[in-house]
Order: sequence, then C-alpha cells, then structure tokens
Amino acid sequence: MAHISFEESQRILKENLPEVKDIEKVFLDNALNRILAQDIVAKYDNPYMPTASMDGYAIKYDDIDKEIKIIGKNPAGSFEFNKISNGETVKTFTGSFMPEGSDTLVPIENVEVINDRLIIKEKVEKGYSVRPVGEDFKKGEILLKKGTIIKAGEIGVLASLGISSVYVVRKPVVSIITTGEEIADINDEVRLGQIRSSNNYTLNALARSLGYESHNLGIAGDKKNEIKEKILNALDSSDIVVTTGGVSVGDFDFVKEVTGEFDVLFHGVNIKPGQWIMVARAGSKYIVSLPGFPYSSFVTFLLYVAPIADSFENKKSVEFLSATLRDDFKKVFKKTQFVAVNLSFENGKYIVDIRGKKSGSSAILTNLITTKALMWLDEGLYELKAGSEVRIIKFY
Repeated sequence: MAHISFEESQRILKENLPEVKDIEKVFLDNALNRILAQDIVAKYDNPYMPTASMDGYAIKYDDIDKEIKIIGKNPAGSFEFNKISNGETVKTFTGSFMPEGSDTLVPIENVEVINDRLIIKEKVEKGYSVRPVGEDFKKGEILLKKGTIIKAGEIGVLASLGISSVYVVRKPVVSIITTGEEIADINDEVRLGQIRSSNNYTLNALARSLGYESHNLGIAGDKKNEIKEKILNALDSSDIVVTTGGVSVGDFDFVKEVTGEFDVLFHGVNIKPGQWIMVARAGSKYIVSLPGFPYSSFVTFLLYVAPIADSFENKKSVEFLSATLRDDFKKVFKKTQFVAVNLSFENGKYIVDIRGKKSGSSAILTNLITTKALMWLDEGLYELKAGSEVRIIKFY
C-alpha cells in the first residue's frame, strides 16, 4: 500500500473535521478551560459610582489648600456620609464610594488630623485615587467573546458580573483502547514475552491535558471479535475512539480490519514515527488507530486526534511555531519526521535542541519526559546548522 504524504493526510483530515458540538450550562467553578458558547455583555458600569482606590480623605479639590472639617467616615460597604459641601471631608476607605461633591482622594499618609480638622501636608493632583464610573467596564460592552477559553481571569470577570453558571461548548469524549496479547496492564503479572501497557495511560493523560473528556478503556487482546466489540461499545459513548497497535501488516493486526469496516479516510502516511496511522469516520464519530510503539502513538495522537477533538470545540490545543536550532542536526530518515525536543525561550525567541534525548526506535517513551514540543522536519535527507529556523509543534 502506497503511503500518502503528511501534507495530503492533513488536507484530507481538514476536509473531514466535525462541526462544533452542542452547548451545555455549567457552574462557574466547573467552567475553567471550557470554551465560552456565547458573548458576555456587561449589564452595568463597573464601578457604577466613583470609588476610592485607597484609604484616605475625600475632598473637593478646590479645598486642598484649606483646613478642612472632617464630618465622618465611610468604611467599605458603608455609605452613610454620601455628600459633602465646601470645606468638608469624609474619611473614605478602599472600595468605598466617593461622596457626592468630592472629586479627589488624599492618602492618609499625606495628611495630619487635629481633632476634627484635616490639614493636607502633601498635595495630590485633582482626581487622585478615584476610580471613575466604568473604569473596569461599561454597560453594553462585550467583555468576553464567544469562543474564548475560560481561564482564571475570565472566571473573575464572570463572578464580578454575578454570573454563577455559563454556557460552554460540550467537550469531545475520547475513549482509548490498547490492543495486543503482548500487553499486560499495570497490576497484571507479566509473562515472558509481554510488556507493561503505557499507551492507554499516556494518551489518556495527554487527552485530559489538552482539555478533552477522556476514558481509559484498558486492553483488548488480538482477537478480532473482542476488538470489534470494544470499539463498537466505545463508539456508543464517545466522539473519538482511539486504538493503539494492530494497524500495520502483521498476522495479528486486526485493528486495521475492524477500522476498515468504516469510512476510511486514509491508512498509511509517509511520516516517522507513525507511518501506519489509520483514520476512519463512523457517521459523525471517528476512529483513529495509532501505531503501538509508545512514542509513535503519542506523536500521532497530537497530529491526528487533537485536530479532530479541537474541531468539536473550535479551539486549538497545539501551536505551530518557529524556533531556532541550538545545535547542528543531521536528518537520516527520508520521511517527514517529528522529533522530541527540549524547548526554551531565550532572548525573545524559542530555542530547541535534542540534548539528552536518545536515538533509536519509536518505542523510546522516556524521550517524552519534560518534552513540550516536537520538531517538524520535511521529507528528505539533509543537515541543519545551528541557528537554523525550524518548525515546531508546541503542546504544553
């Protein structure tokens, strides 16, 4: 079977990406990292009255050179003294409204108080430490746009508006199945010829770190009926079913047969690692069958599962950026290659290198420790010099 190019696989994938999922309403405490499903518009000015931004005395600026009478005080949350006349002042605390007639706040450290008289020792400018109406936001202003990823700042804005629950896009549900008789789960006894399962745990963690709802469905052996049943059951409750192993040309590679019963978009891409990647549609859902080697499955998850899952929420979980190569690099594989790199940000630009990374097969899982990016190298054999600009895929 002739493999298609990486660019062709991405074109086909892009043409078959899903529509944005339905929306749901969640409590504000559960809204972190969710995608906002509607614009958030301010229903009032904030603050809605001139407000003190520090502790001090509210005065008319015209009185700044005078000895002023203290008529009372307004702690935060209190507004007993809501008006002053010429020659009067109210002690006003941070967050308190400025009394009508005042226009300036003189800090406590700038004054001297003798009985009920205020003497200003150090002058300030007119309007000092007074938050104007609408300083934070004005009524009718769109504060958060539909499609915004809700982070801590957005949570704060929503809370300040008195919004206790918000409409967000439903997360895509990703289910992960590992296949192979040679795979033993974490607590299983490992027989001769078996290895510990890592893919289902690694990819489950990766999916969750990218913001998807993810379920680790464990291991299916190398029996076609068992694999098919597990995939079909997973499709009932998932948007994307991800399998690892069983997609190459081995005698027991049944995943490709099961996935092949659906609408296969492509099977086999000229990339390293992950050449036997297989993507299929099952109506509005997807099956993405990844190679079994740990590094391969991790890379191909980022390249093929993440774009599908992101499309359900209309977001981007990975970034395609440029970086500078720290050291010389020799590419020895003809295929489009994705290399785990160390990533740093120095003097205003990203720097990558492979120091400490091991060379060898696509099974080297430890290369992913502390890795935050992949270096994307086009097809061909060539050498890159230190200082060359390269493309990277940043995912953390």
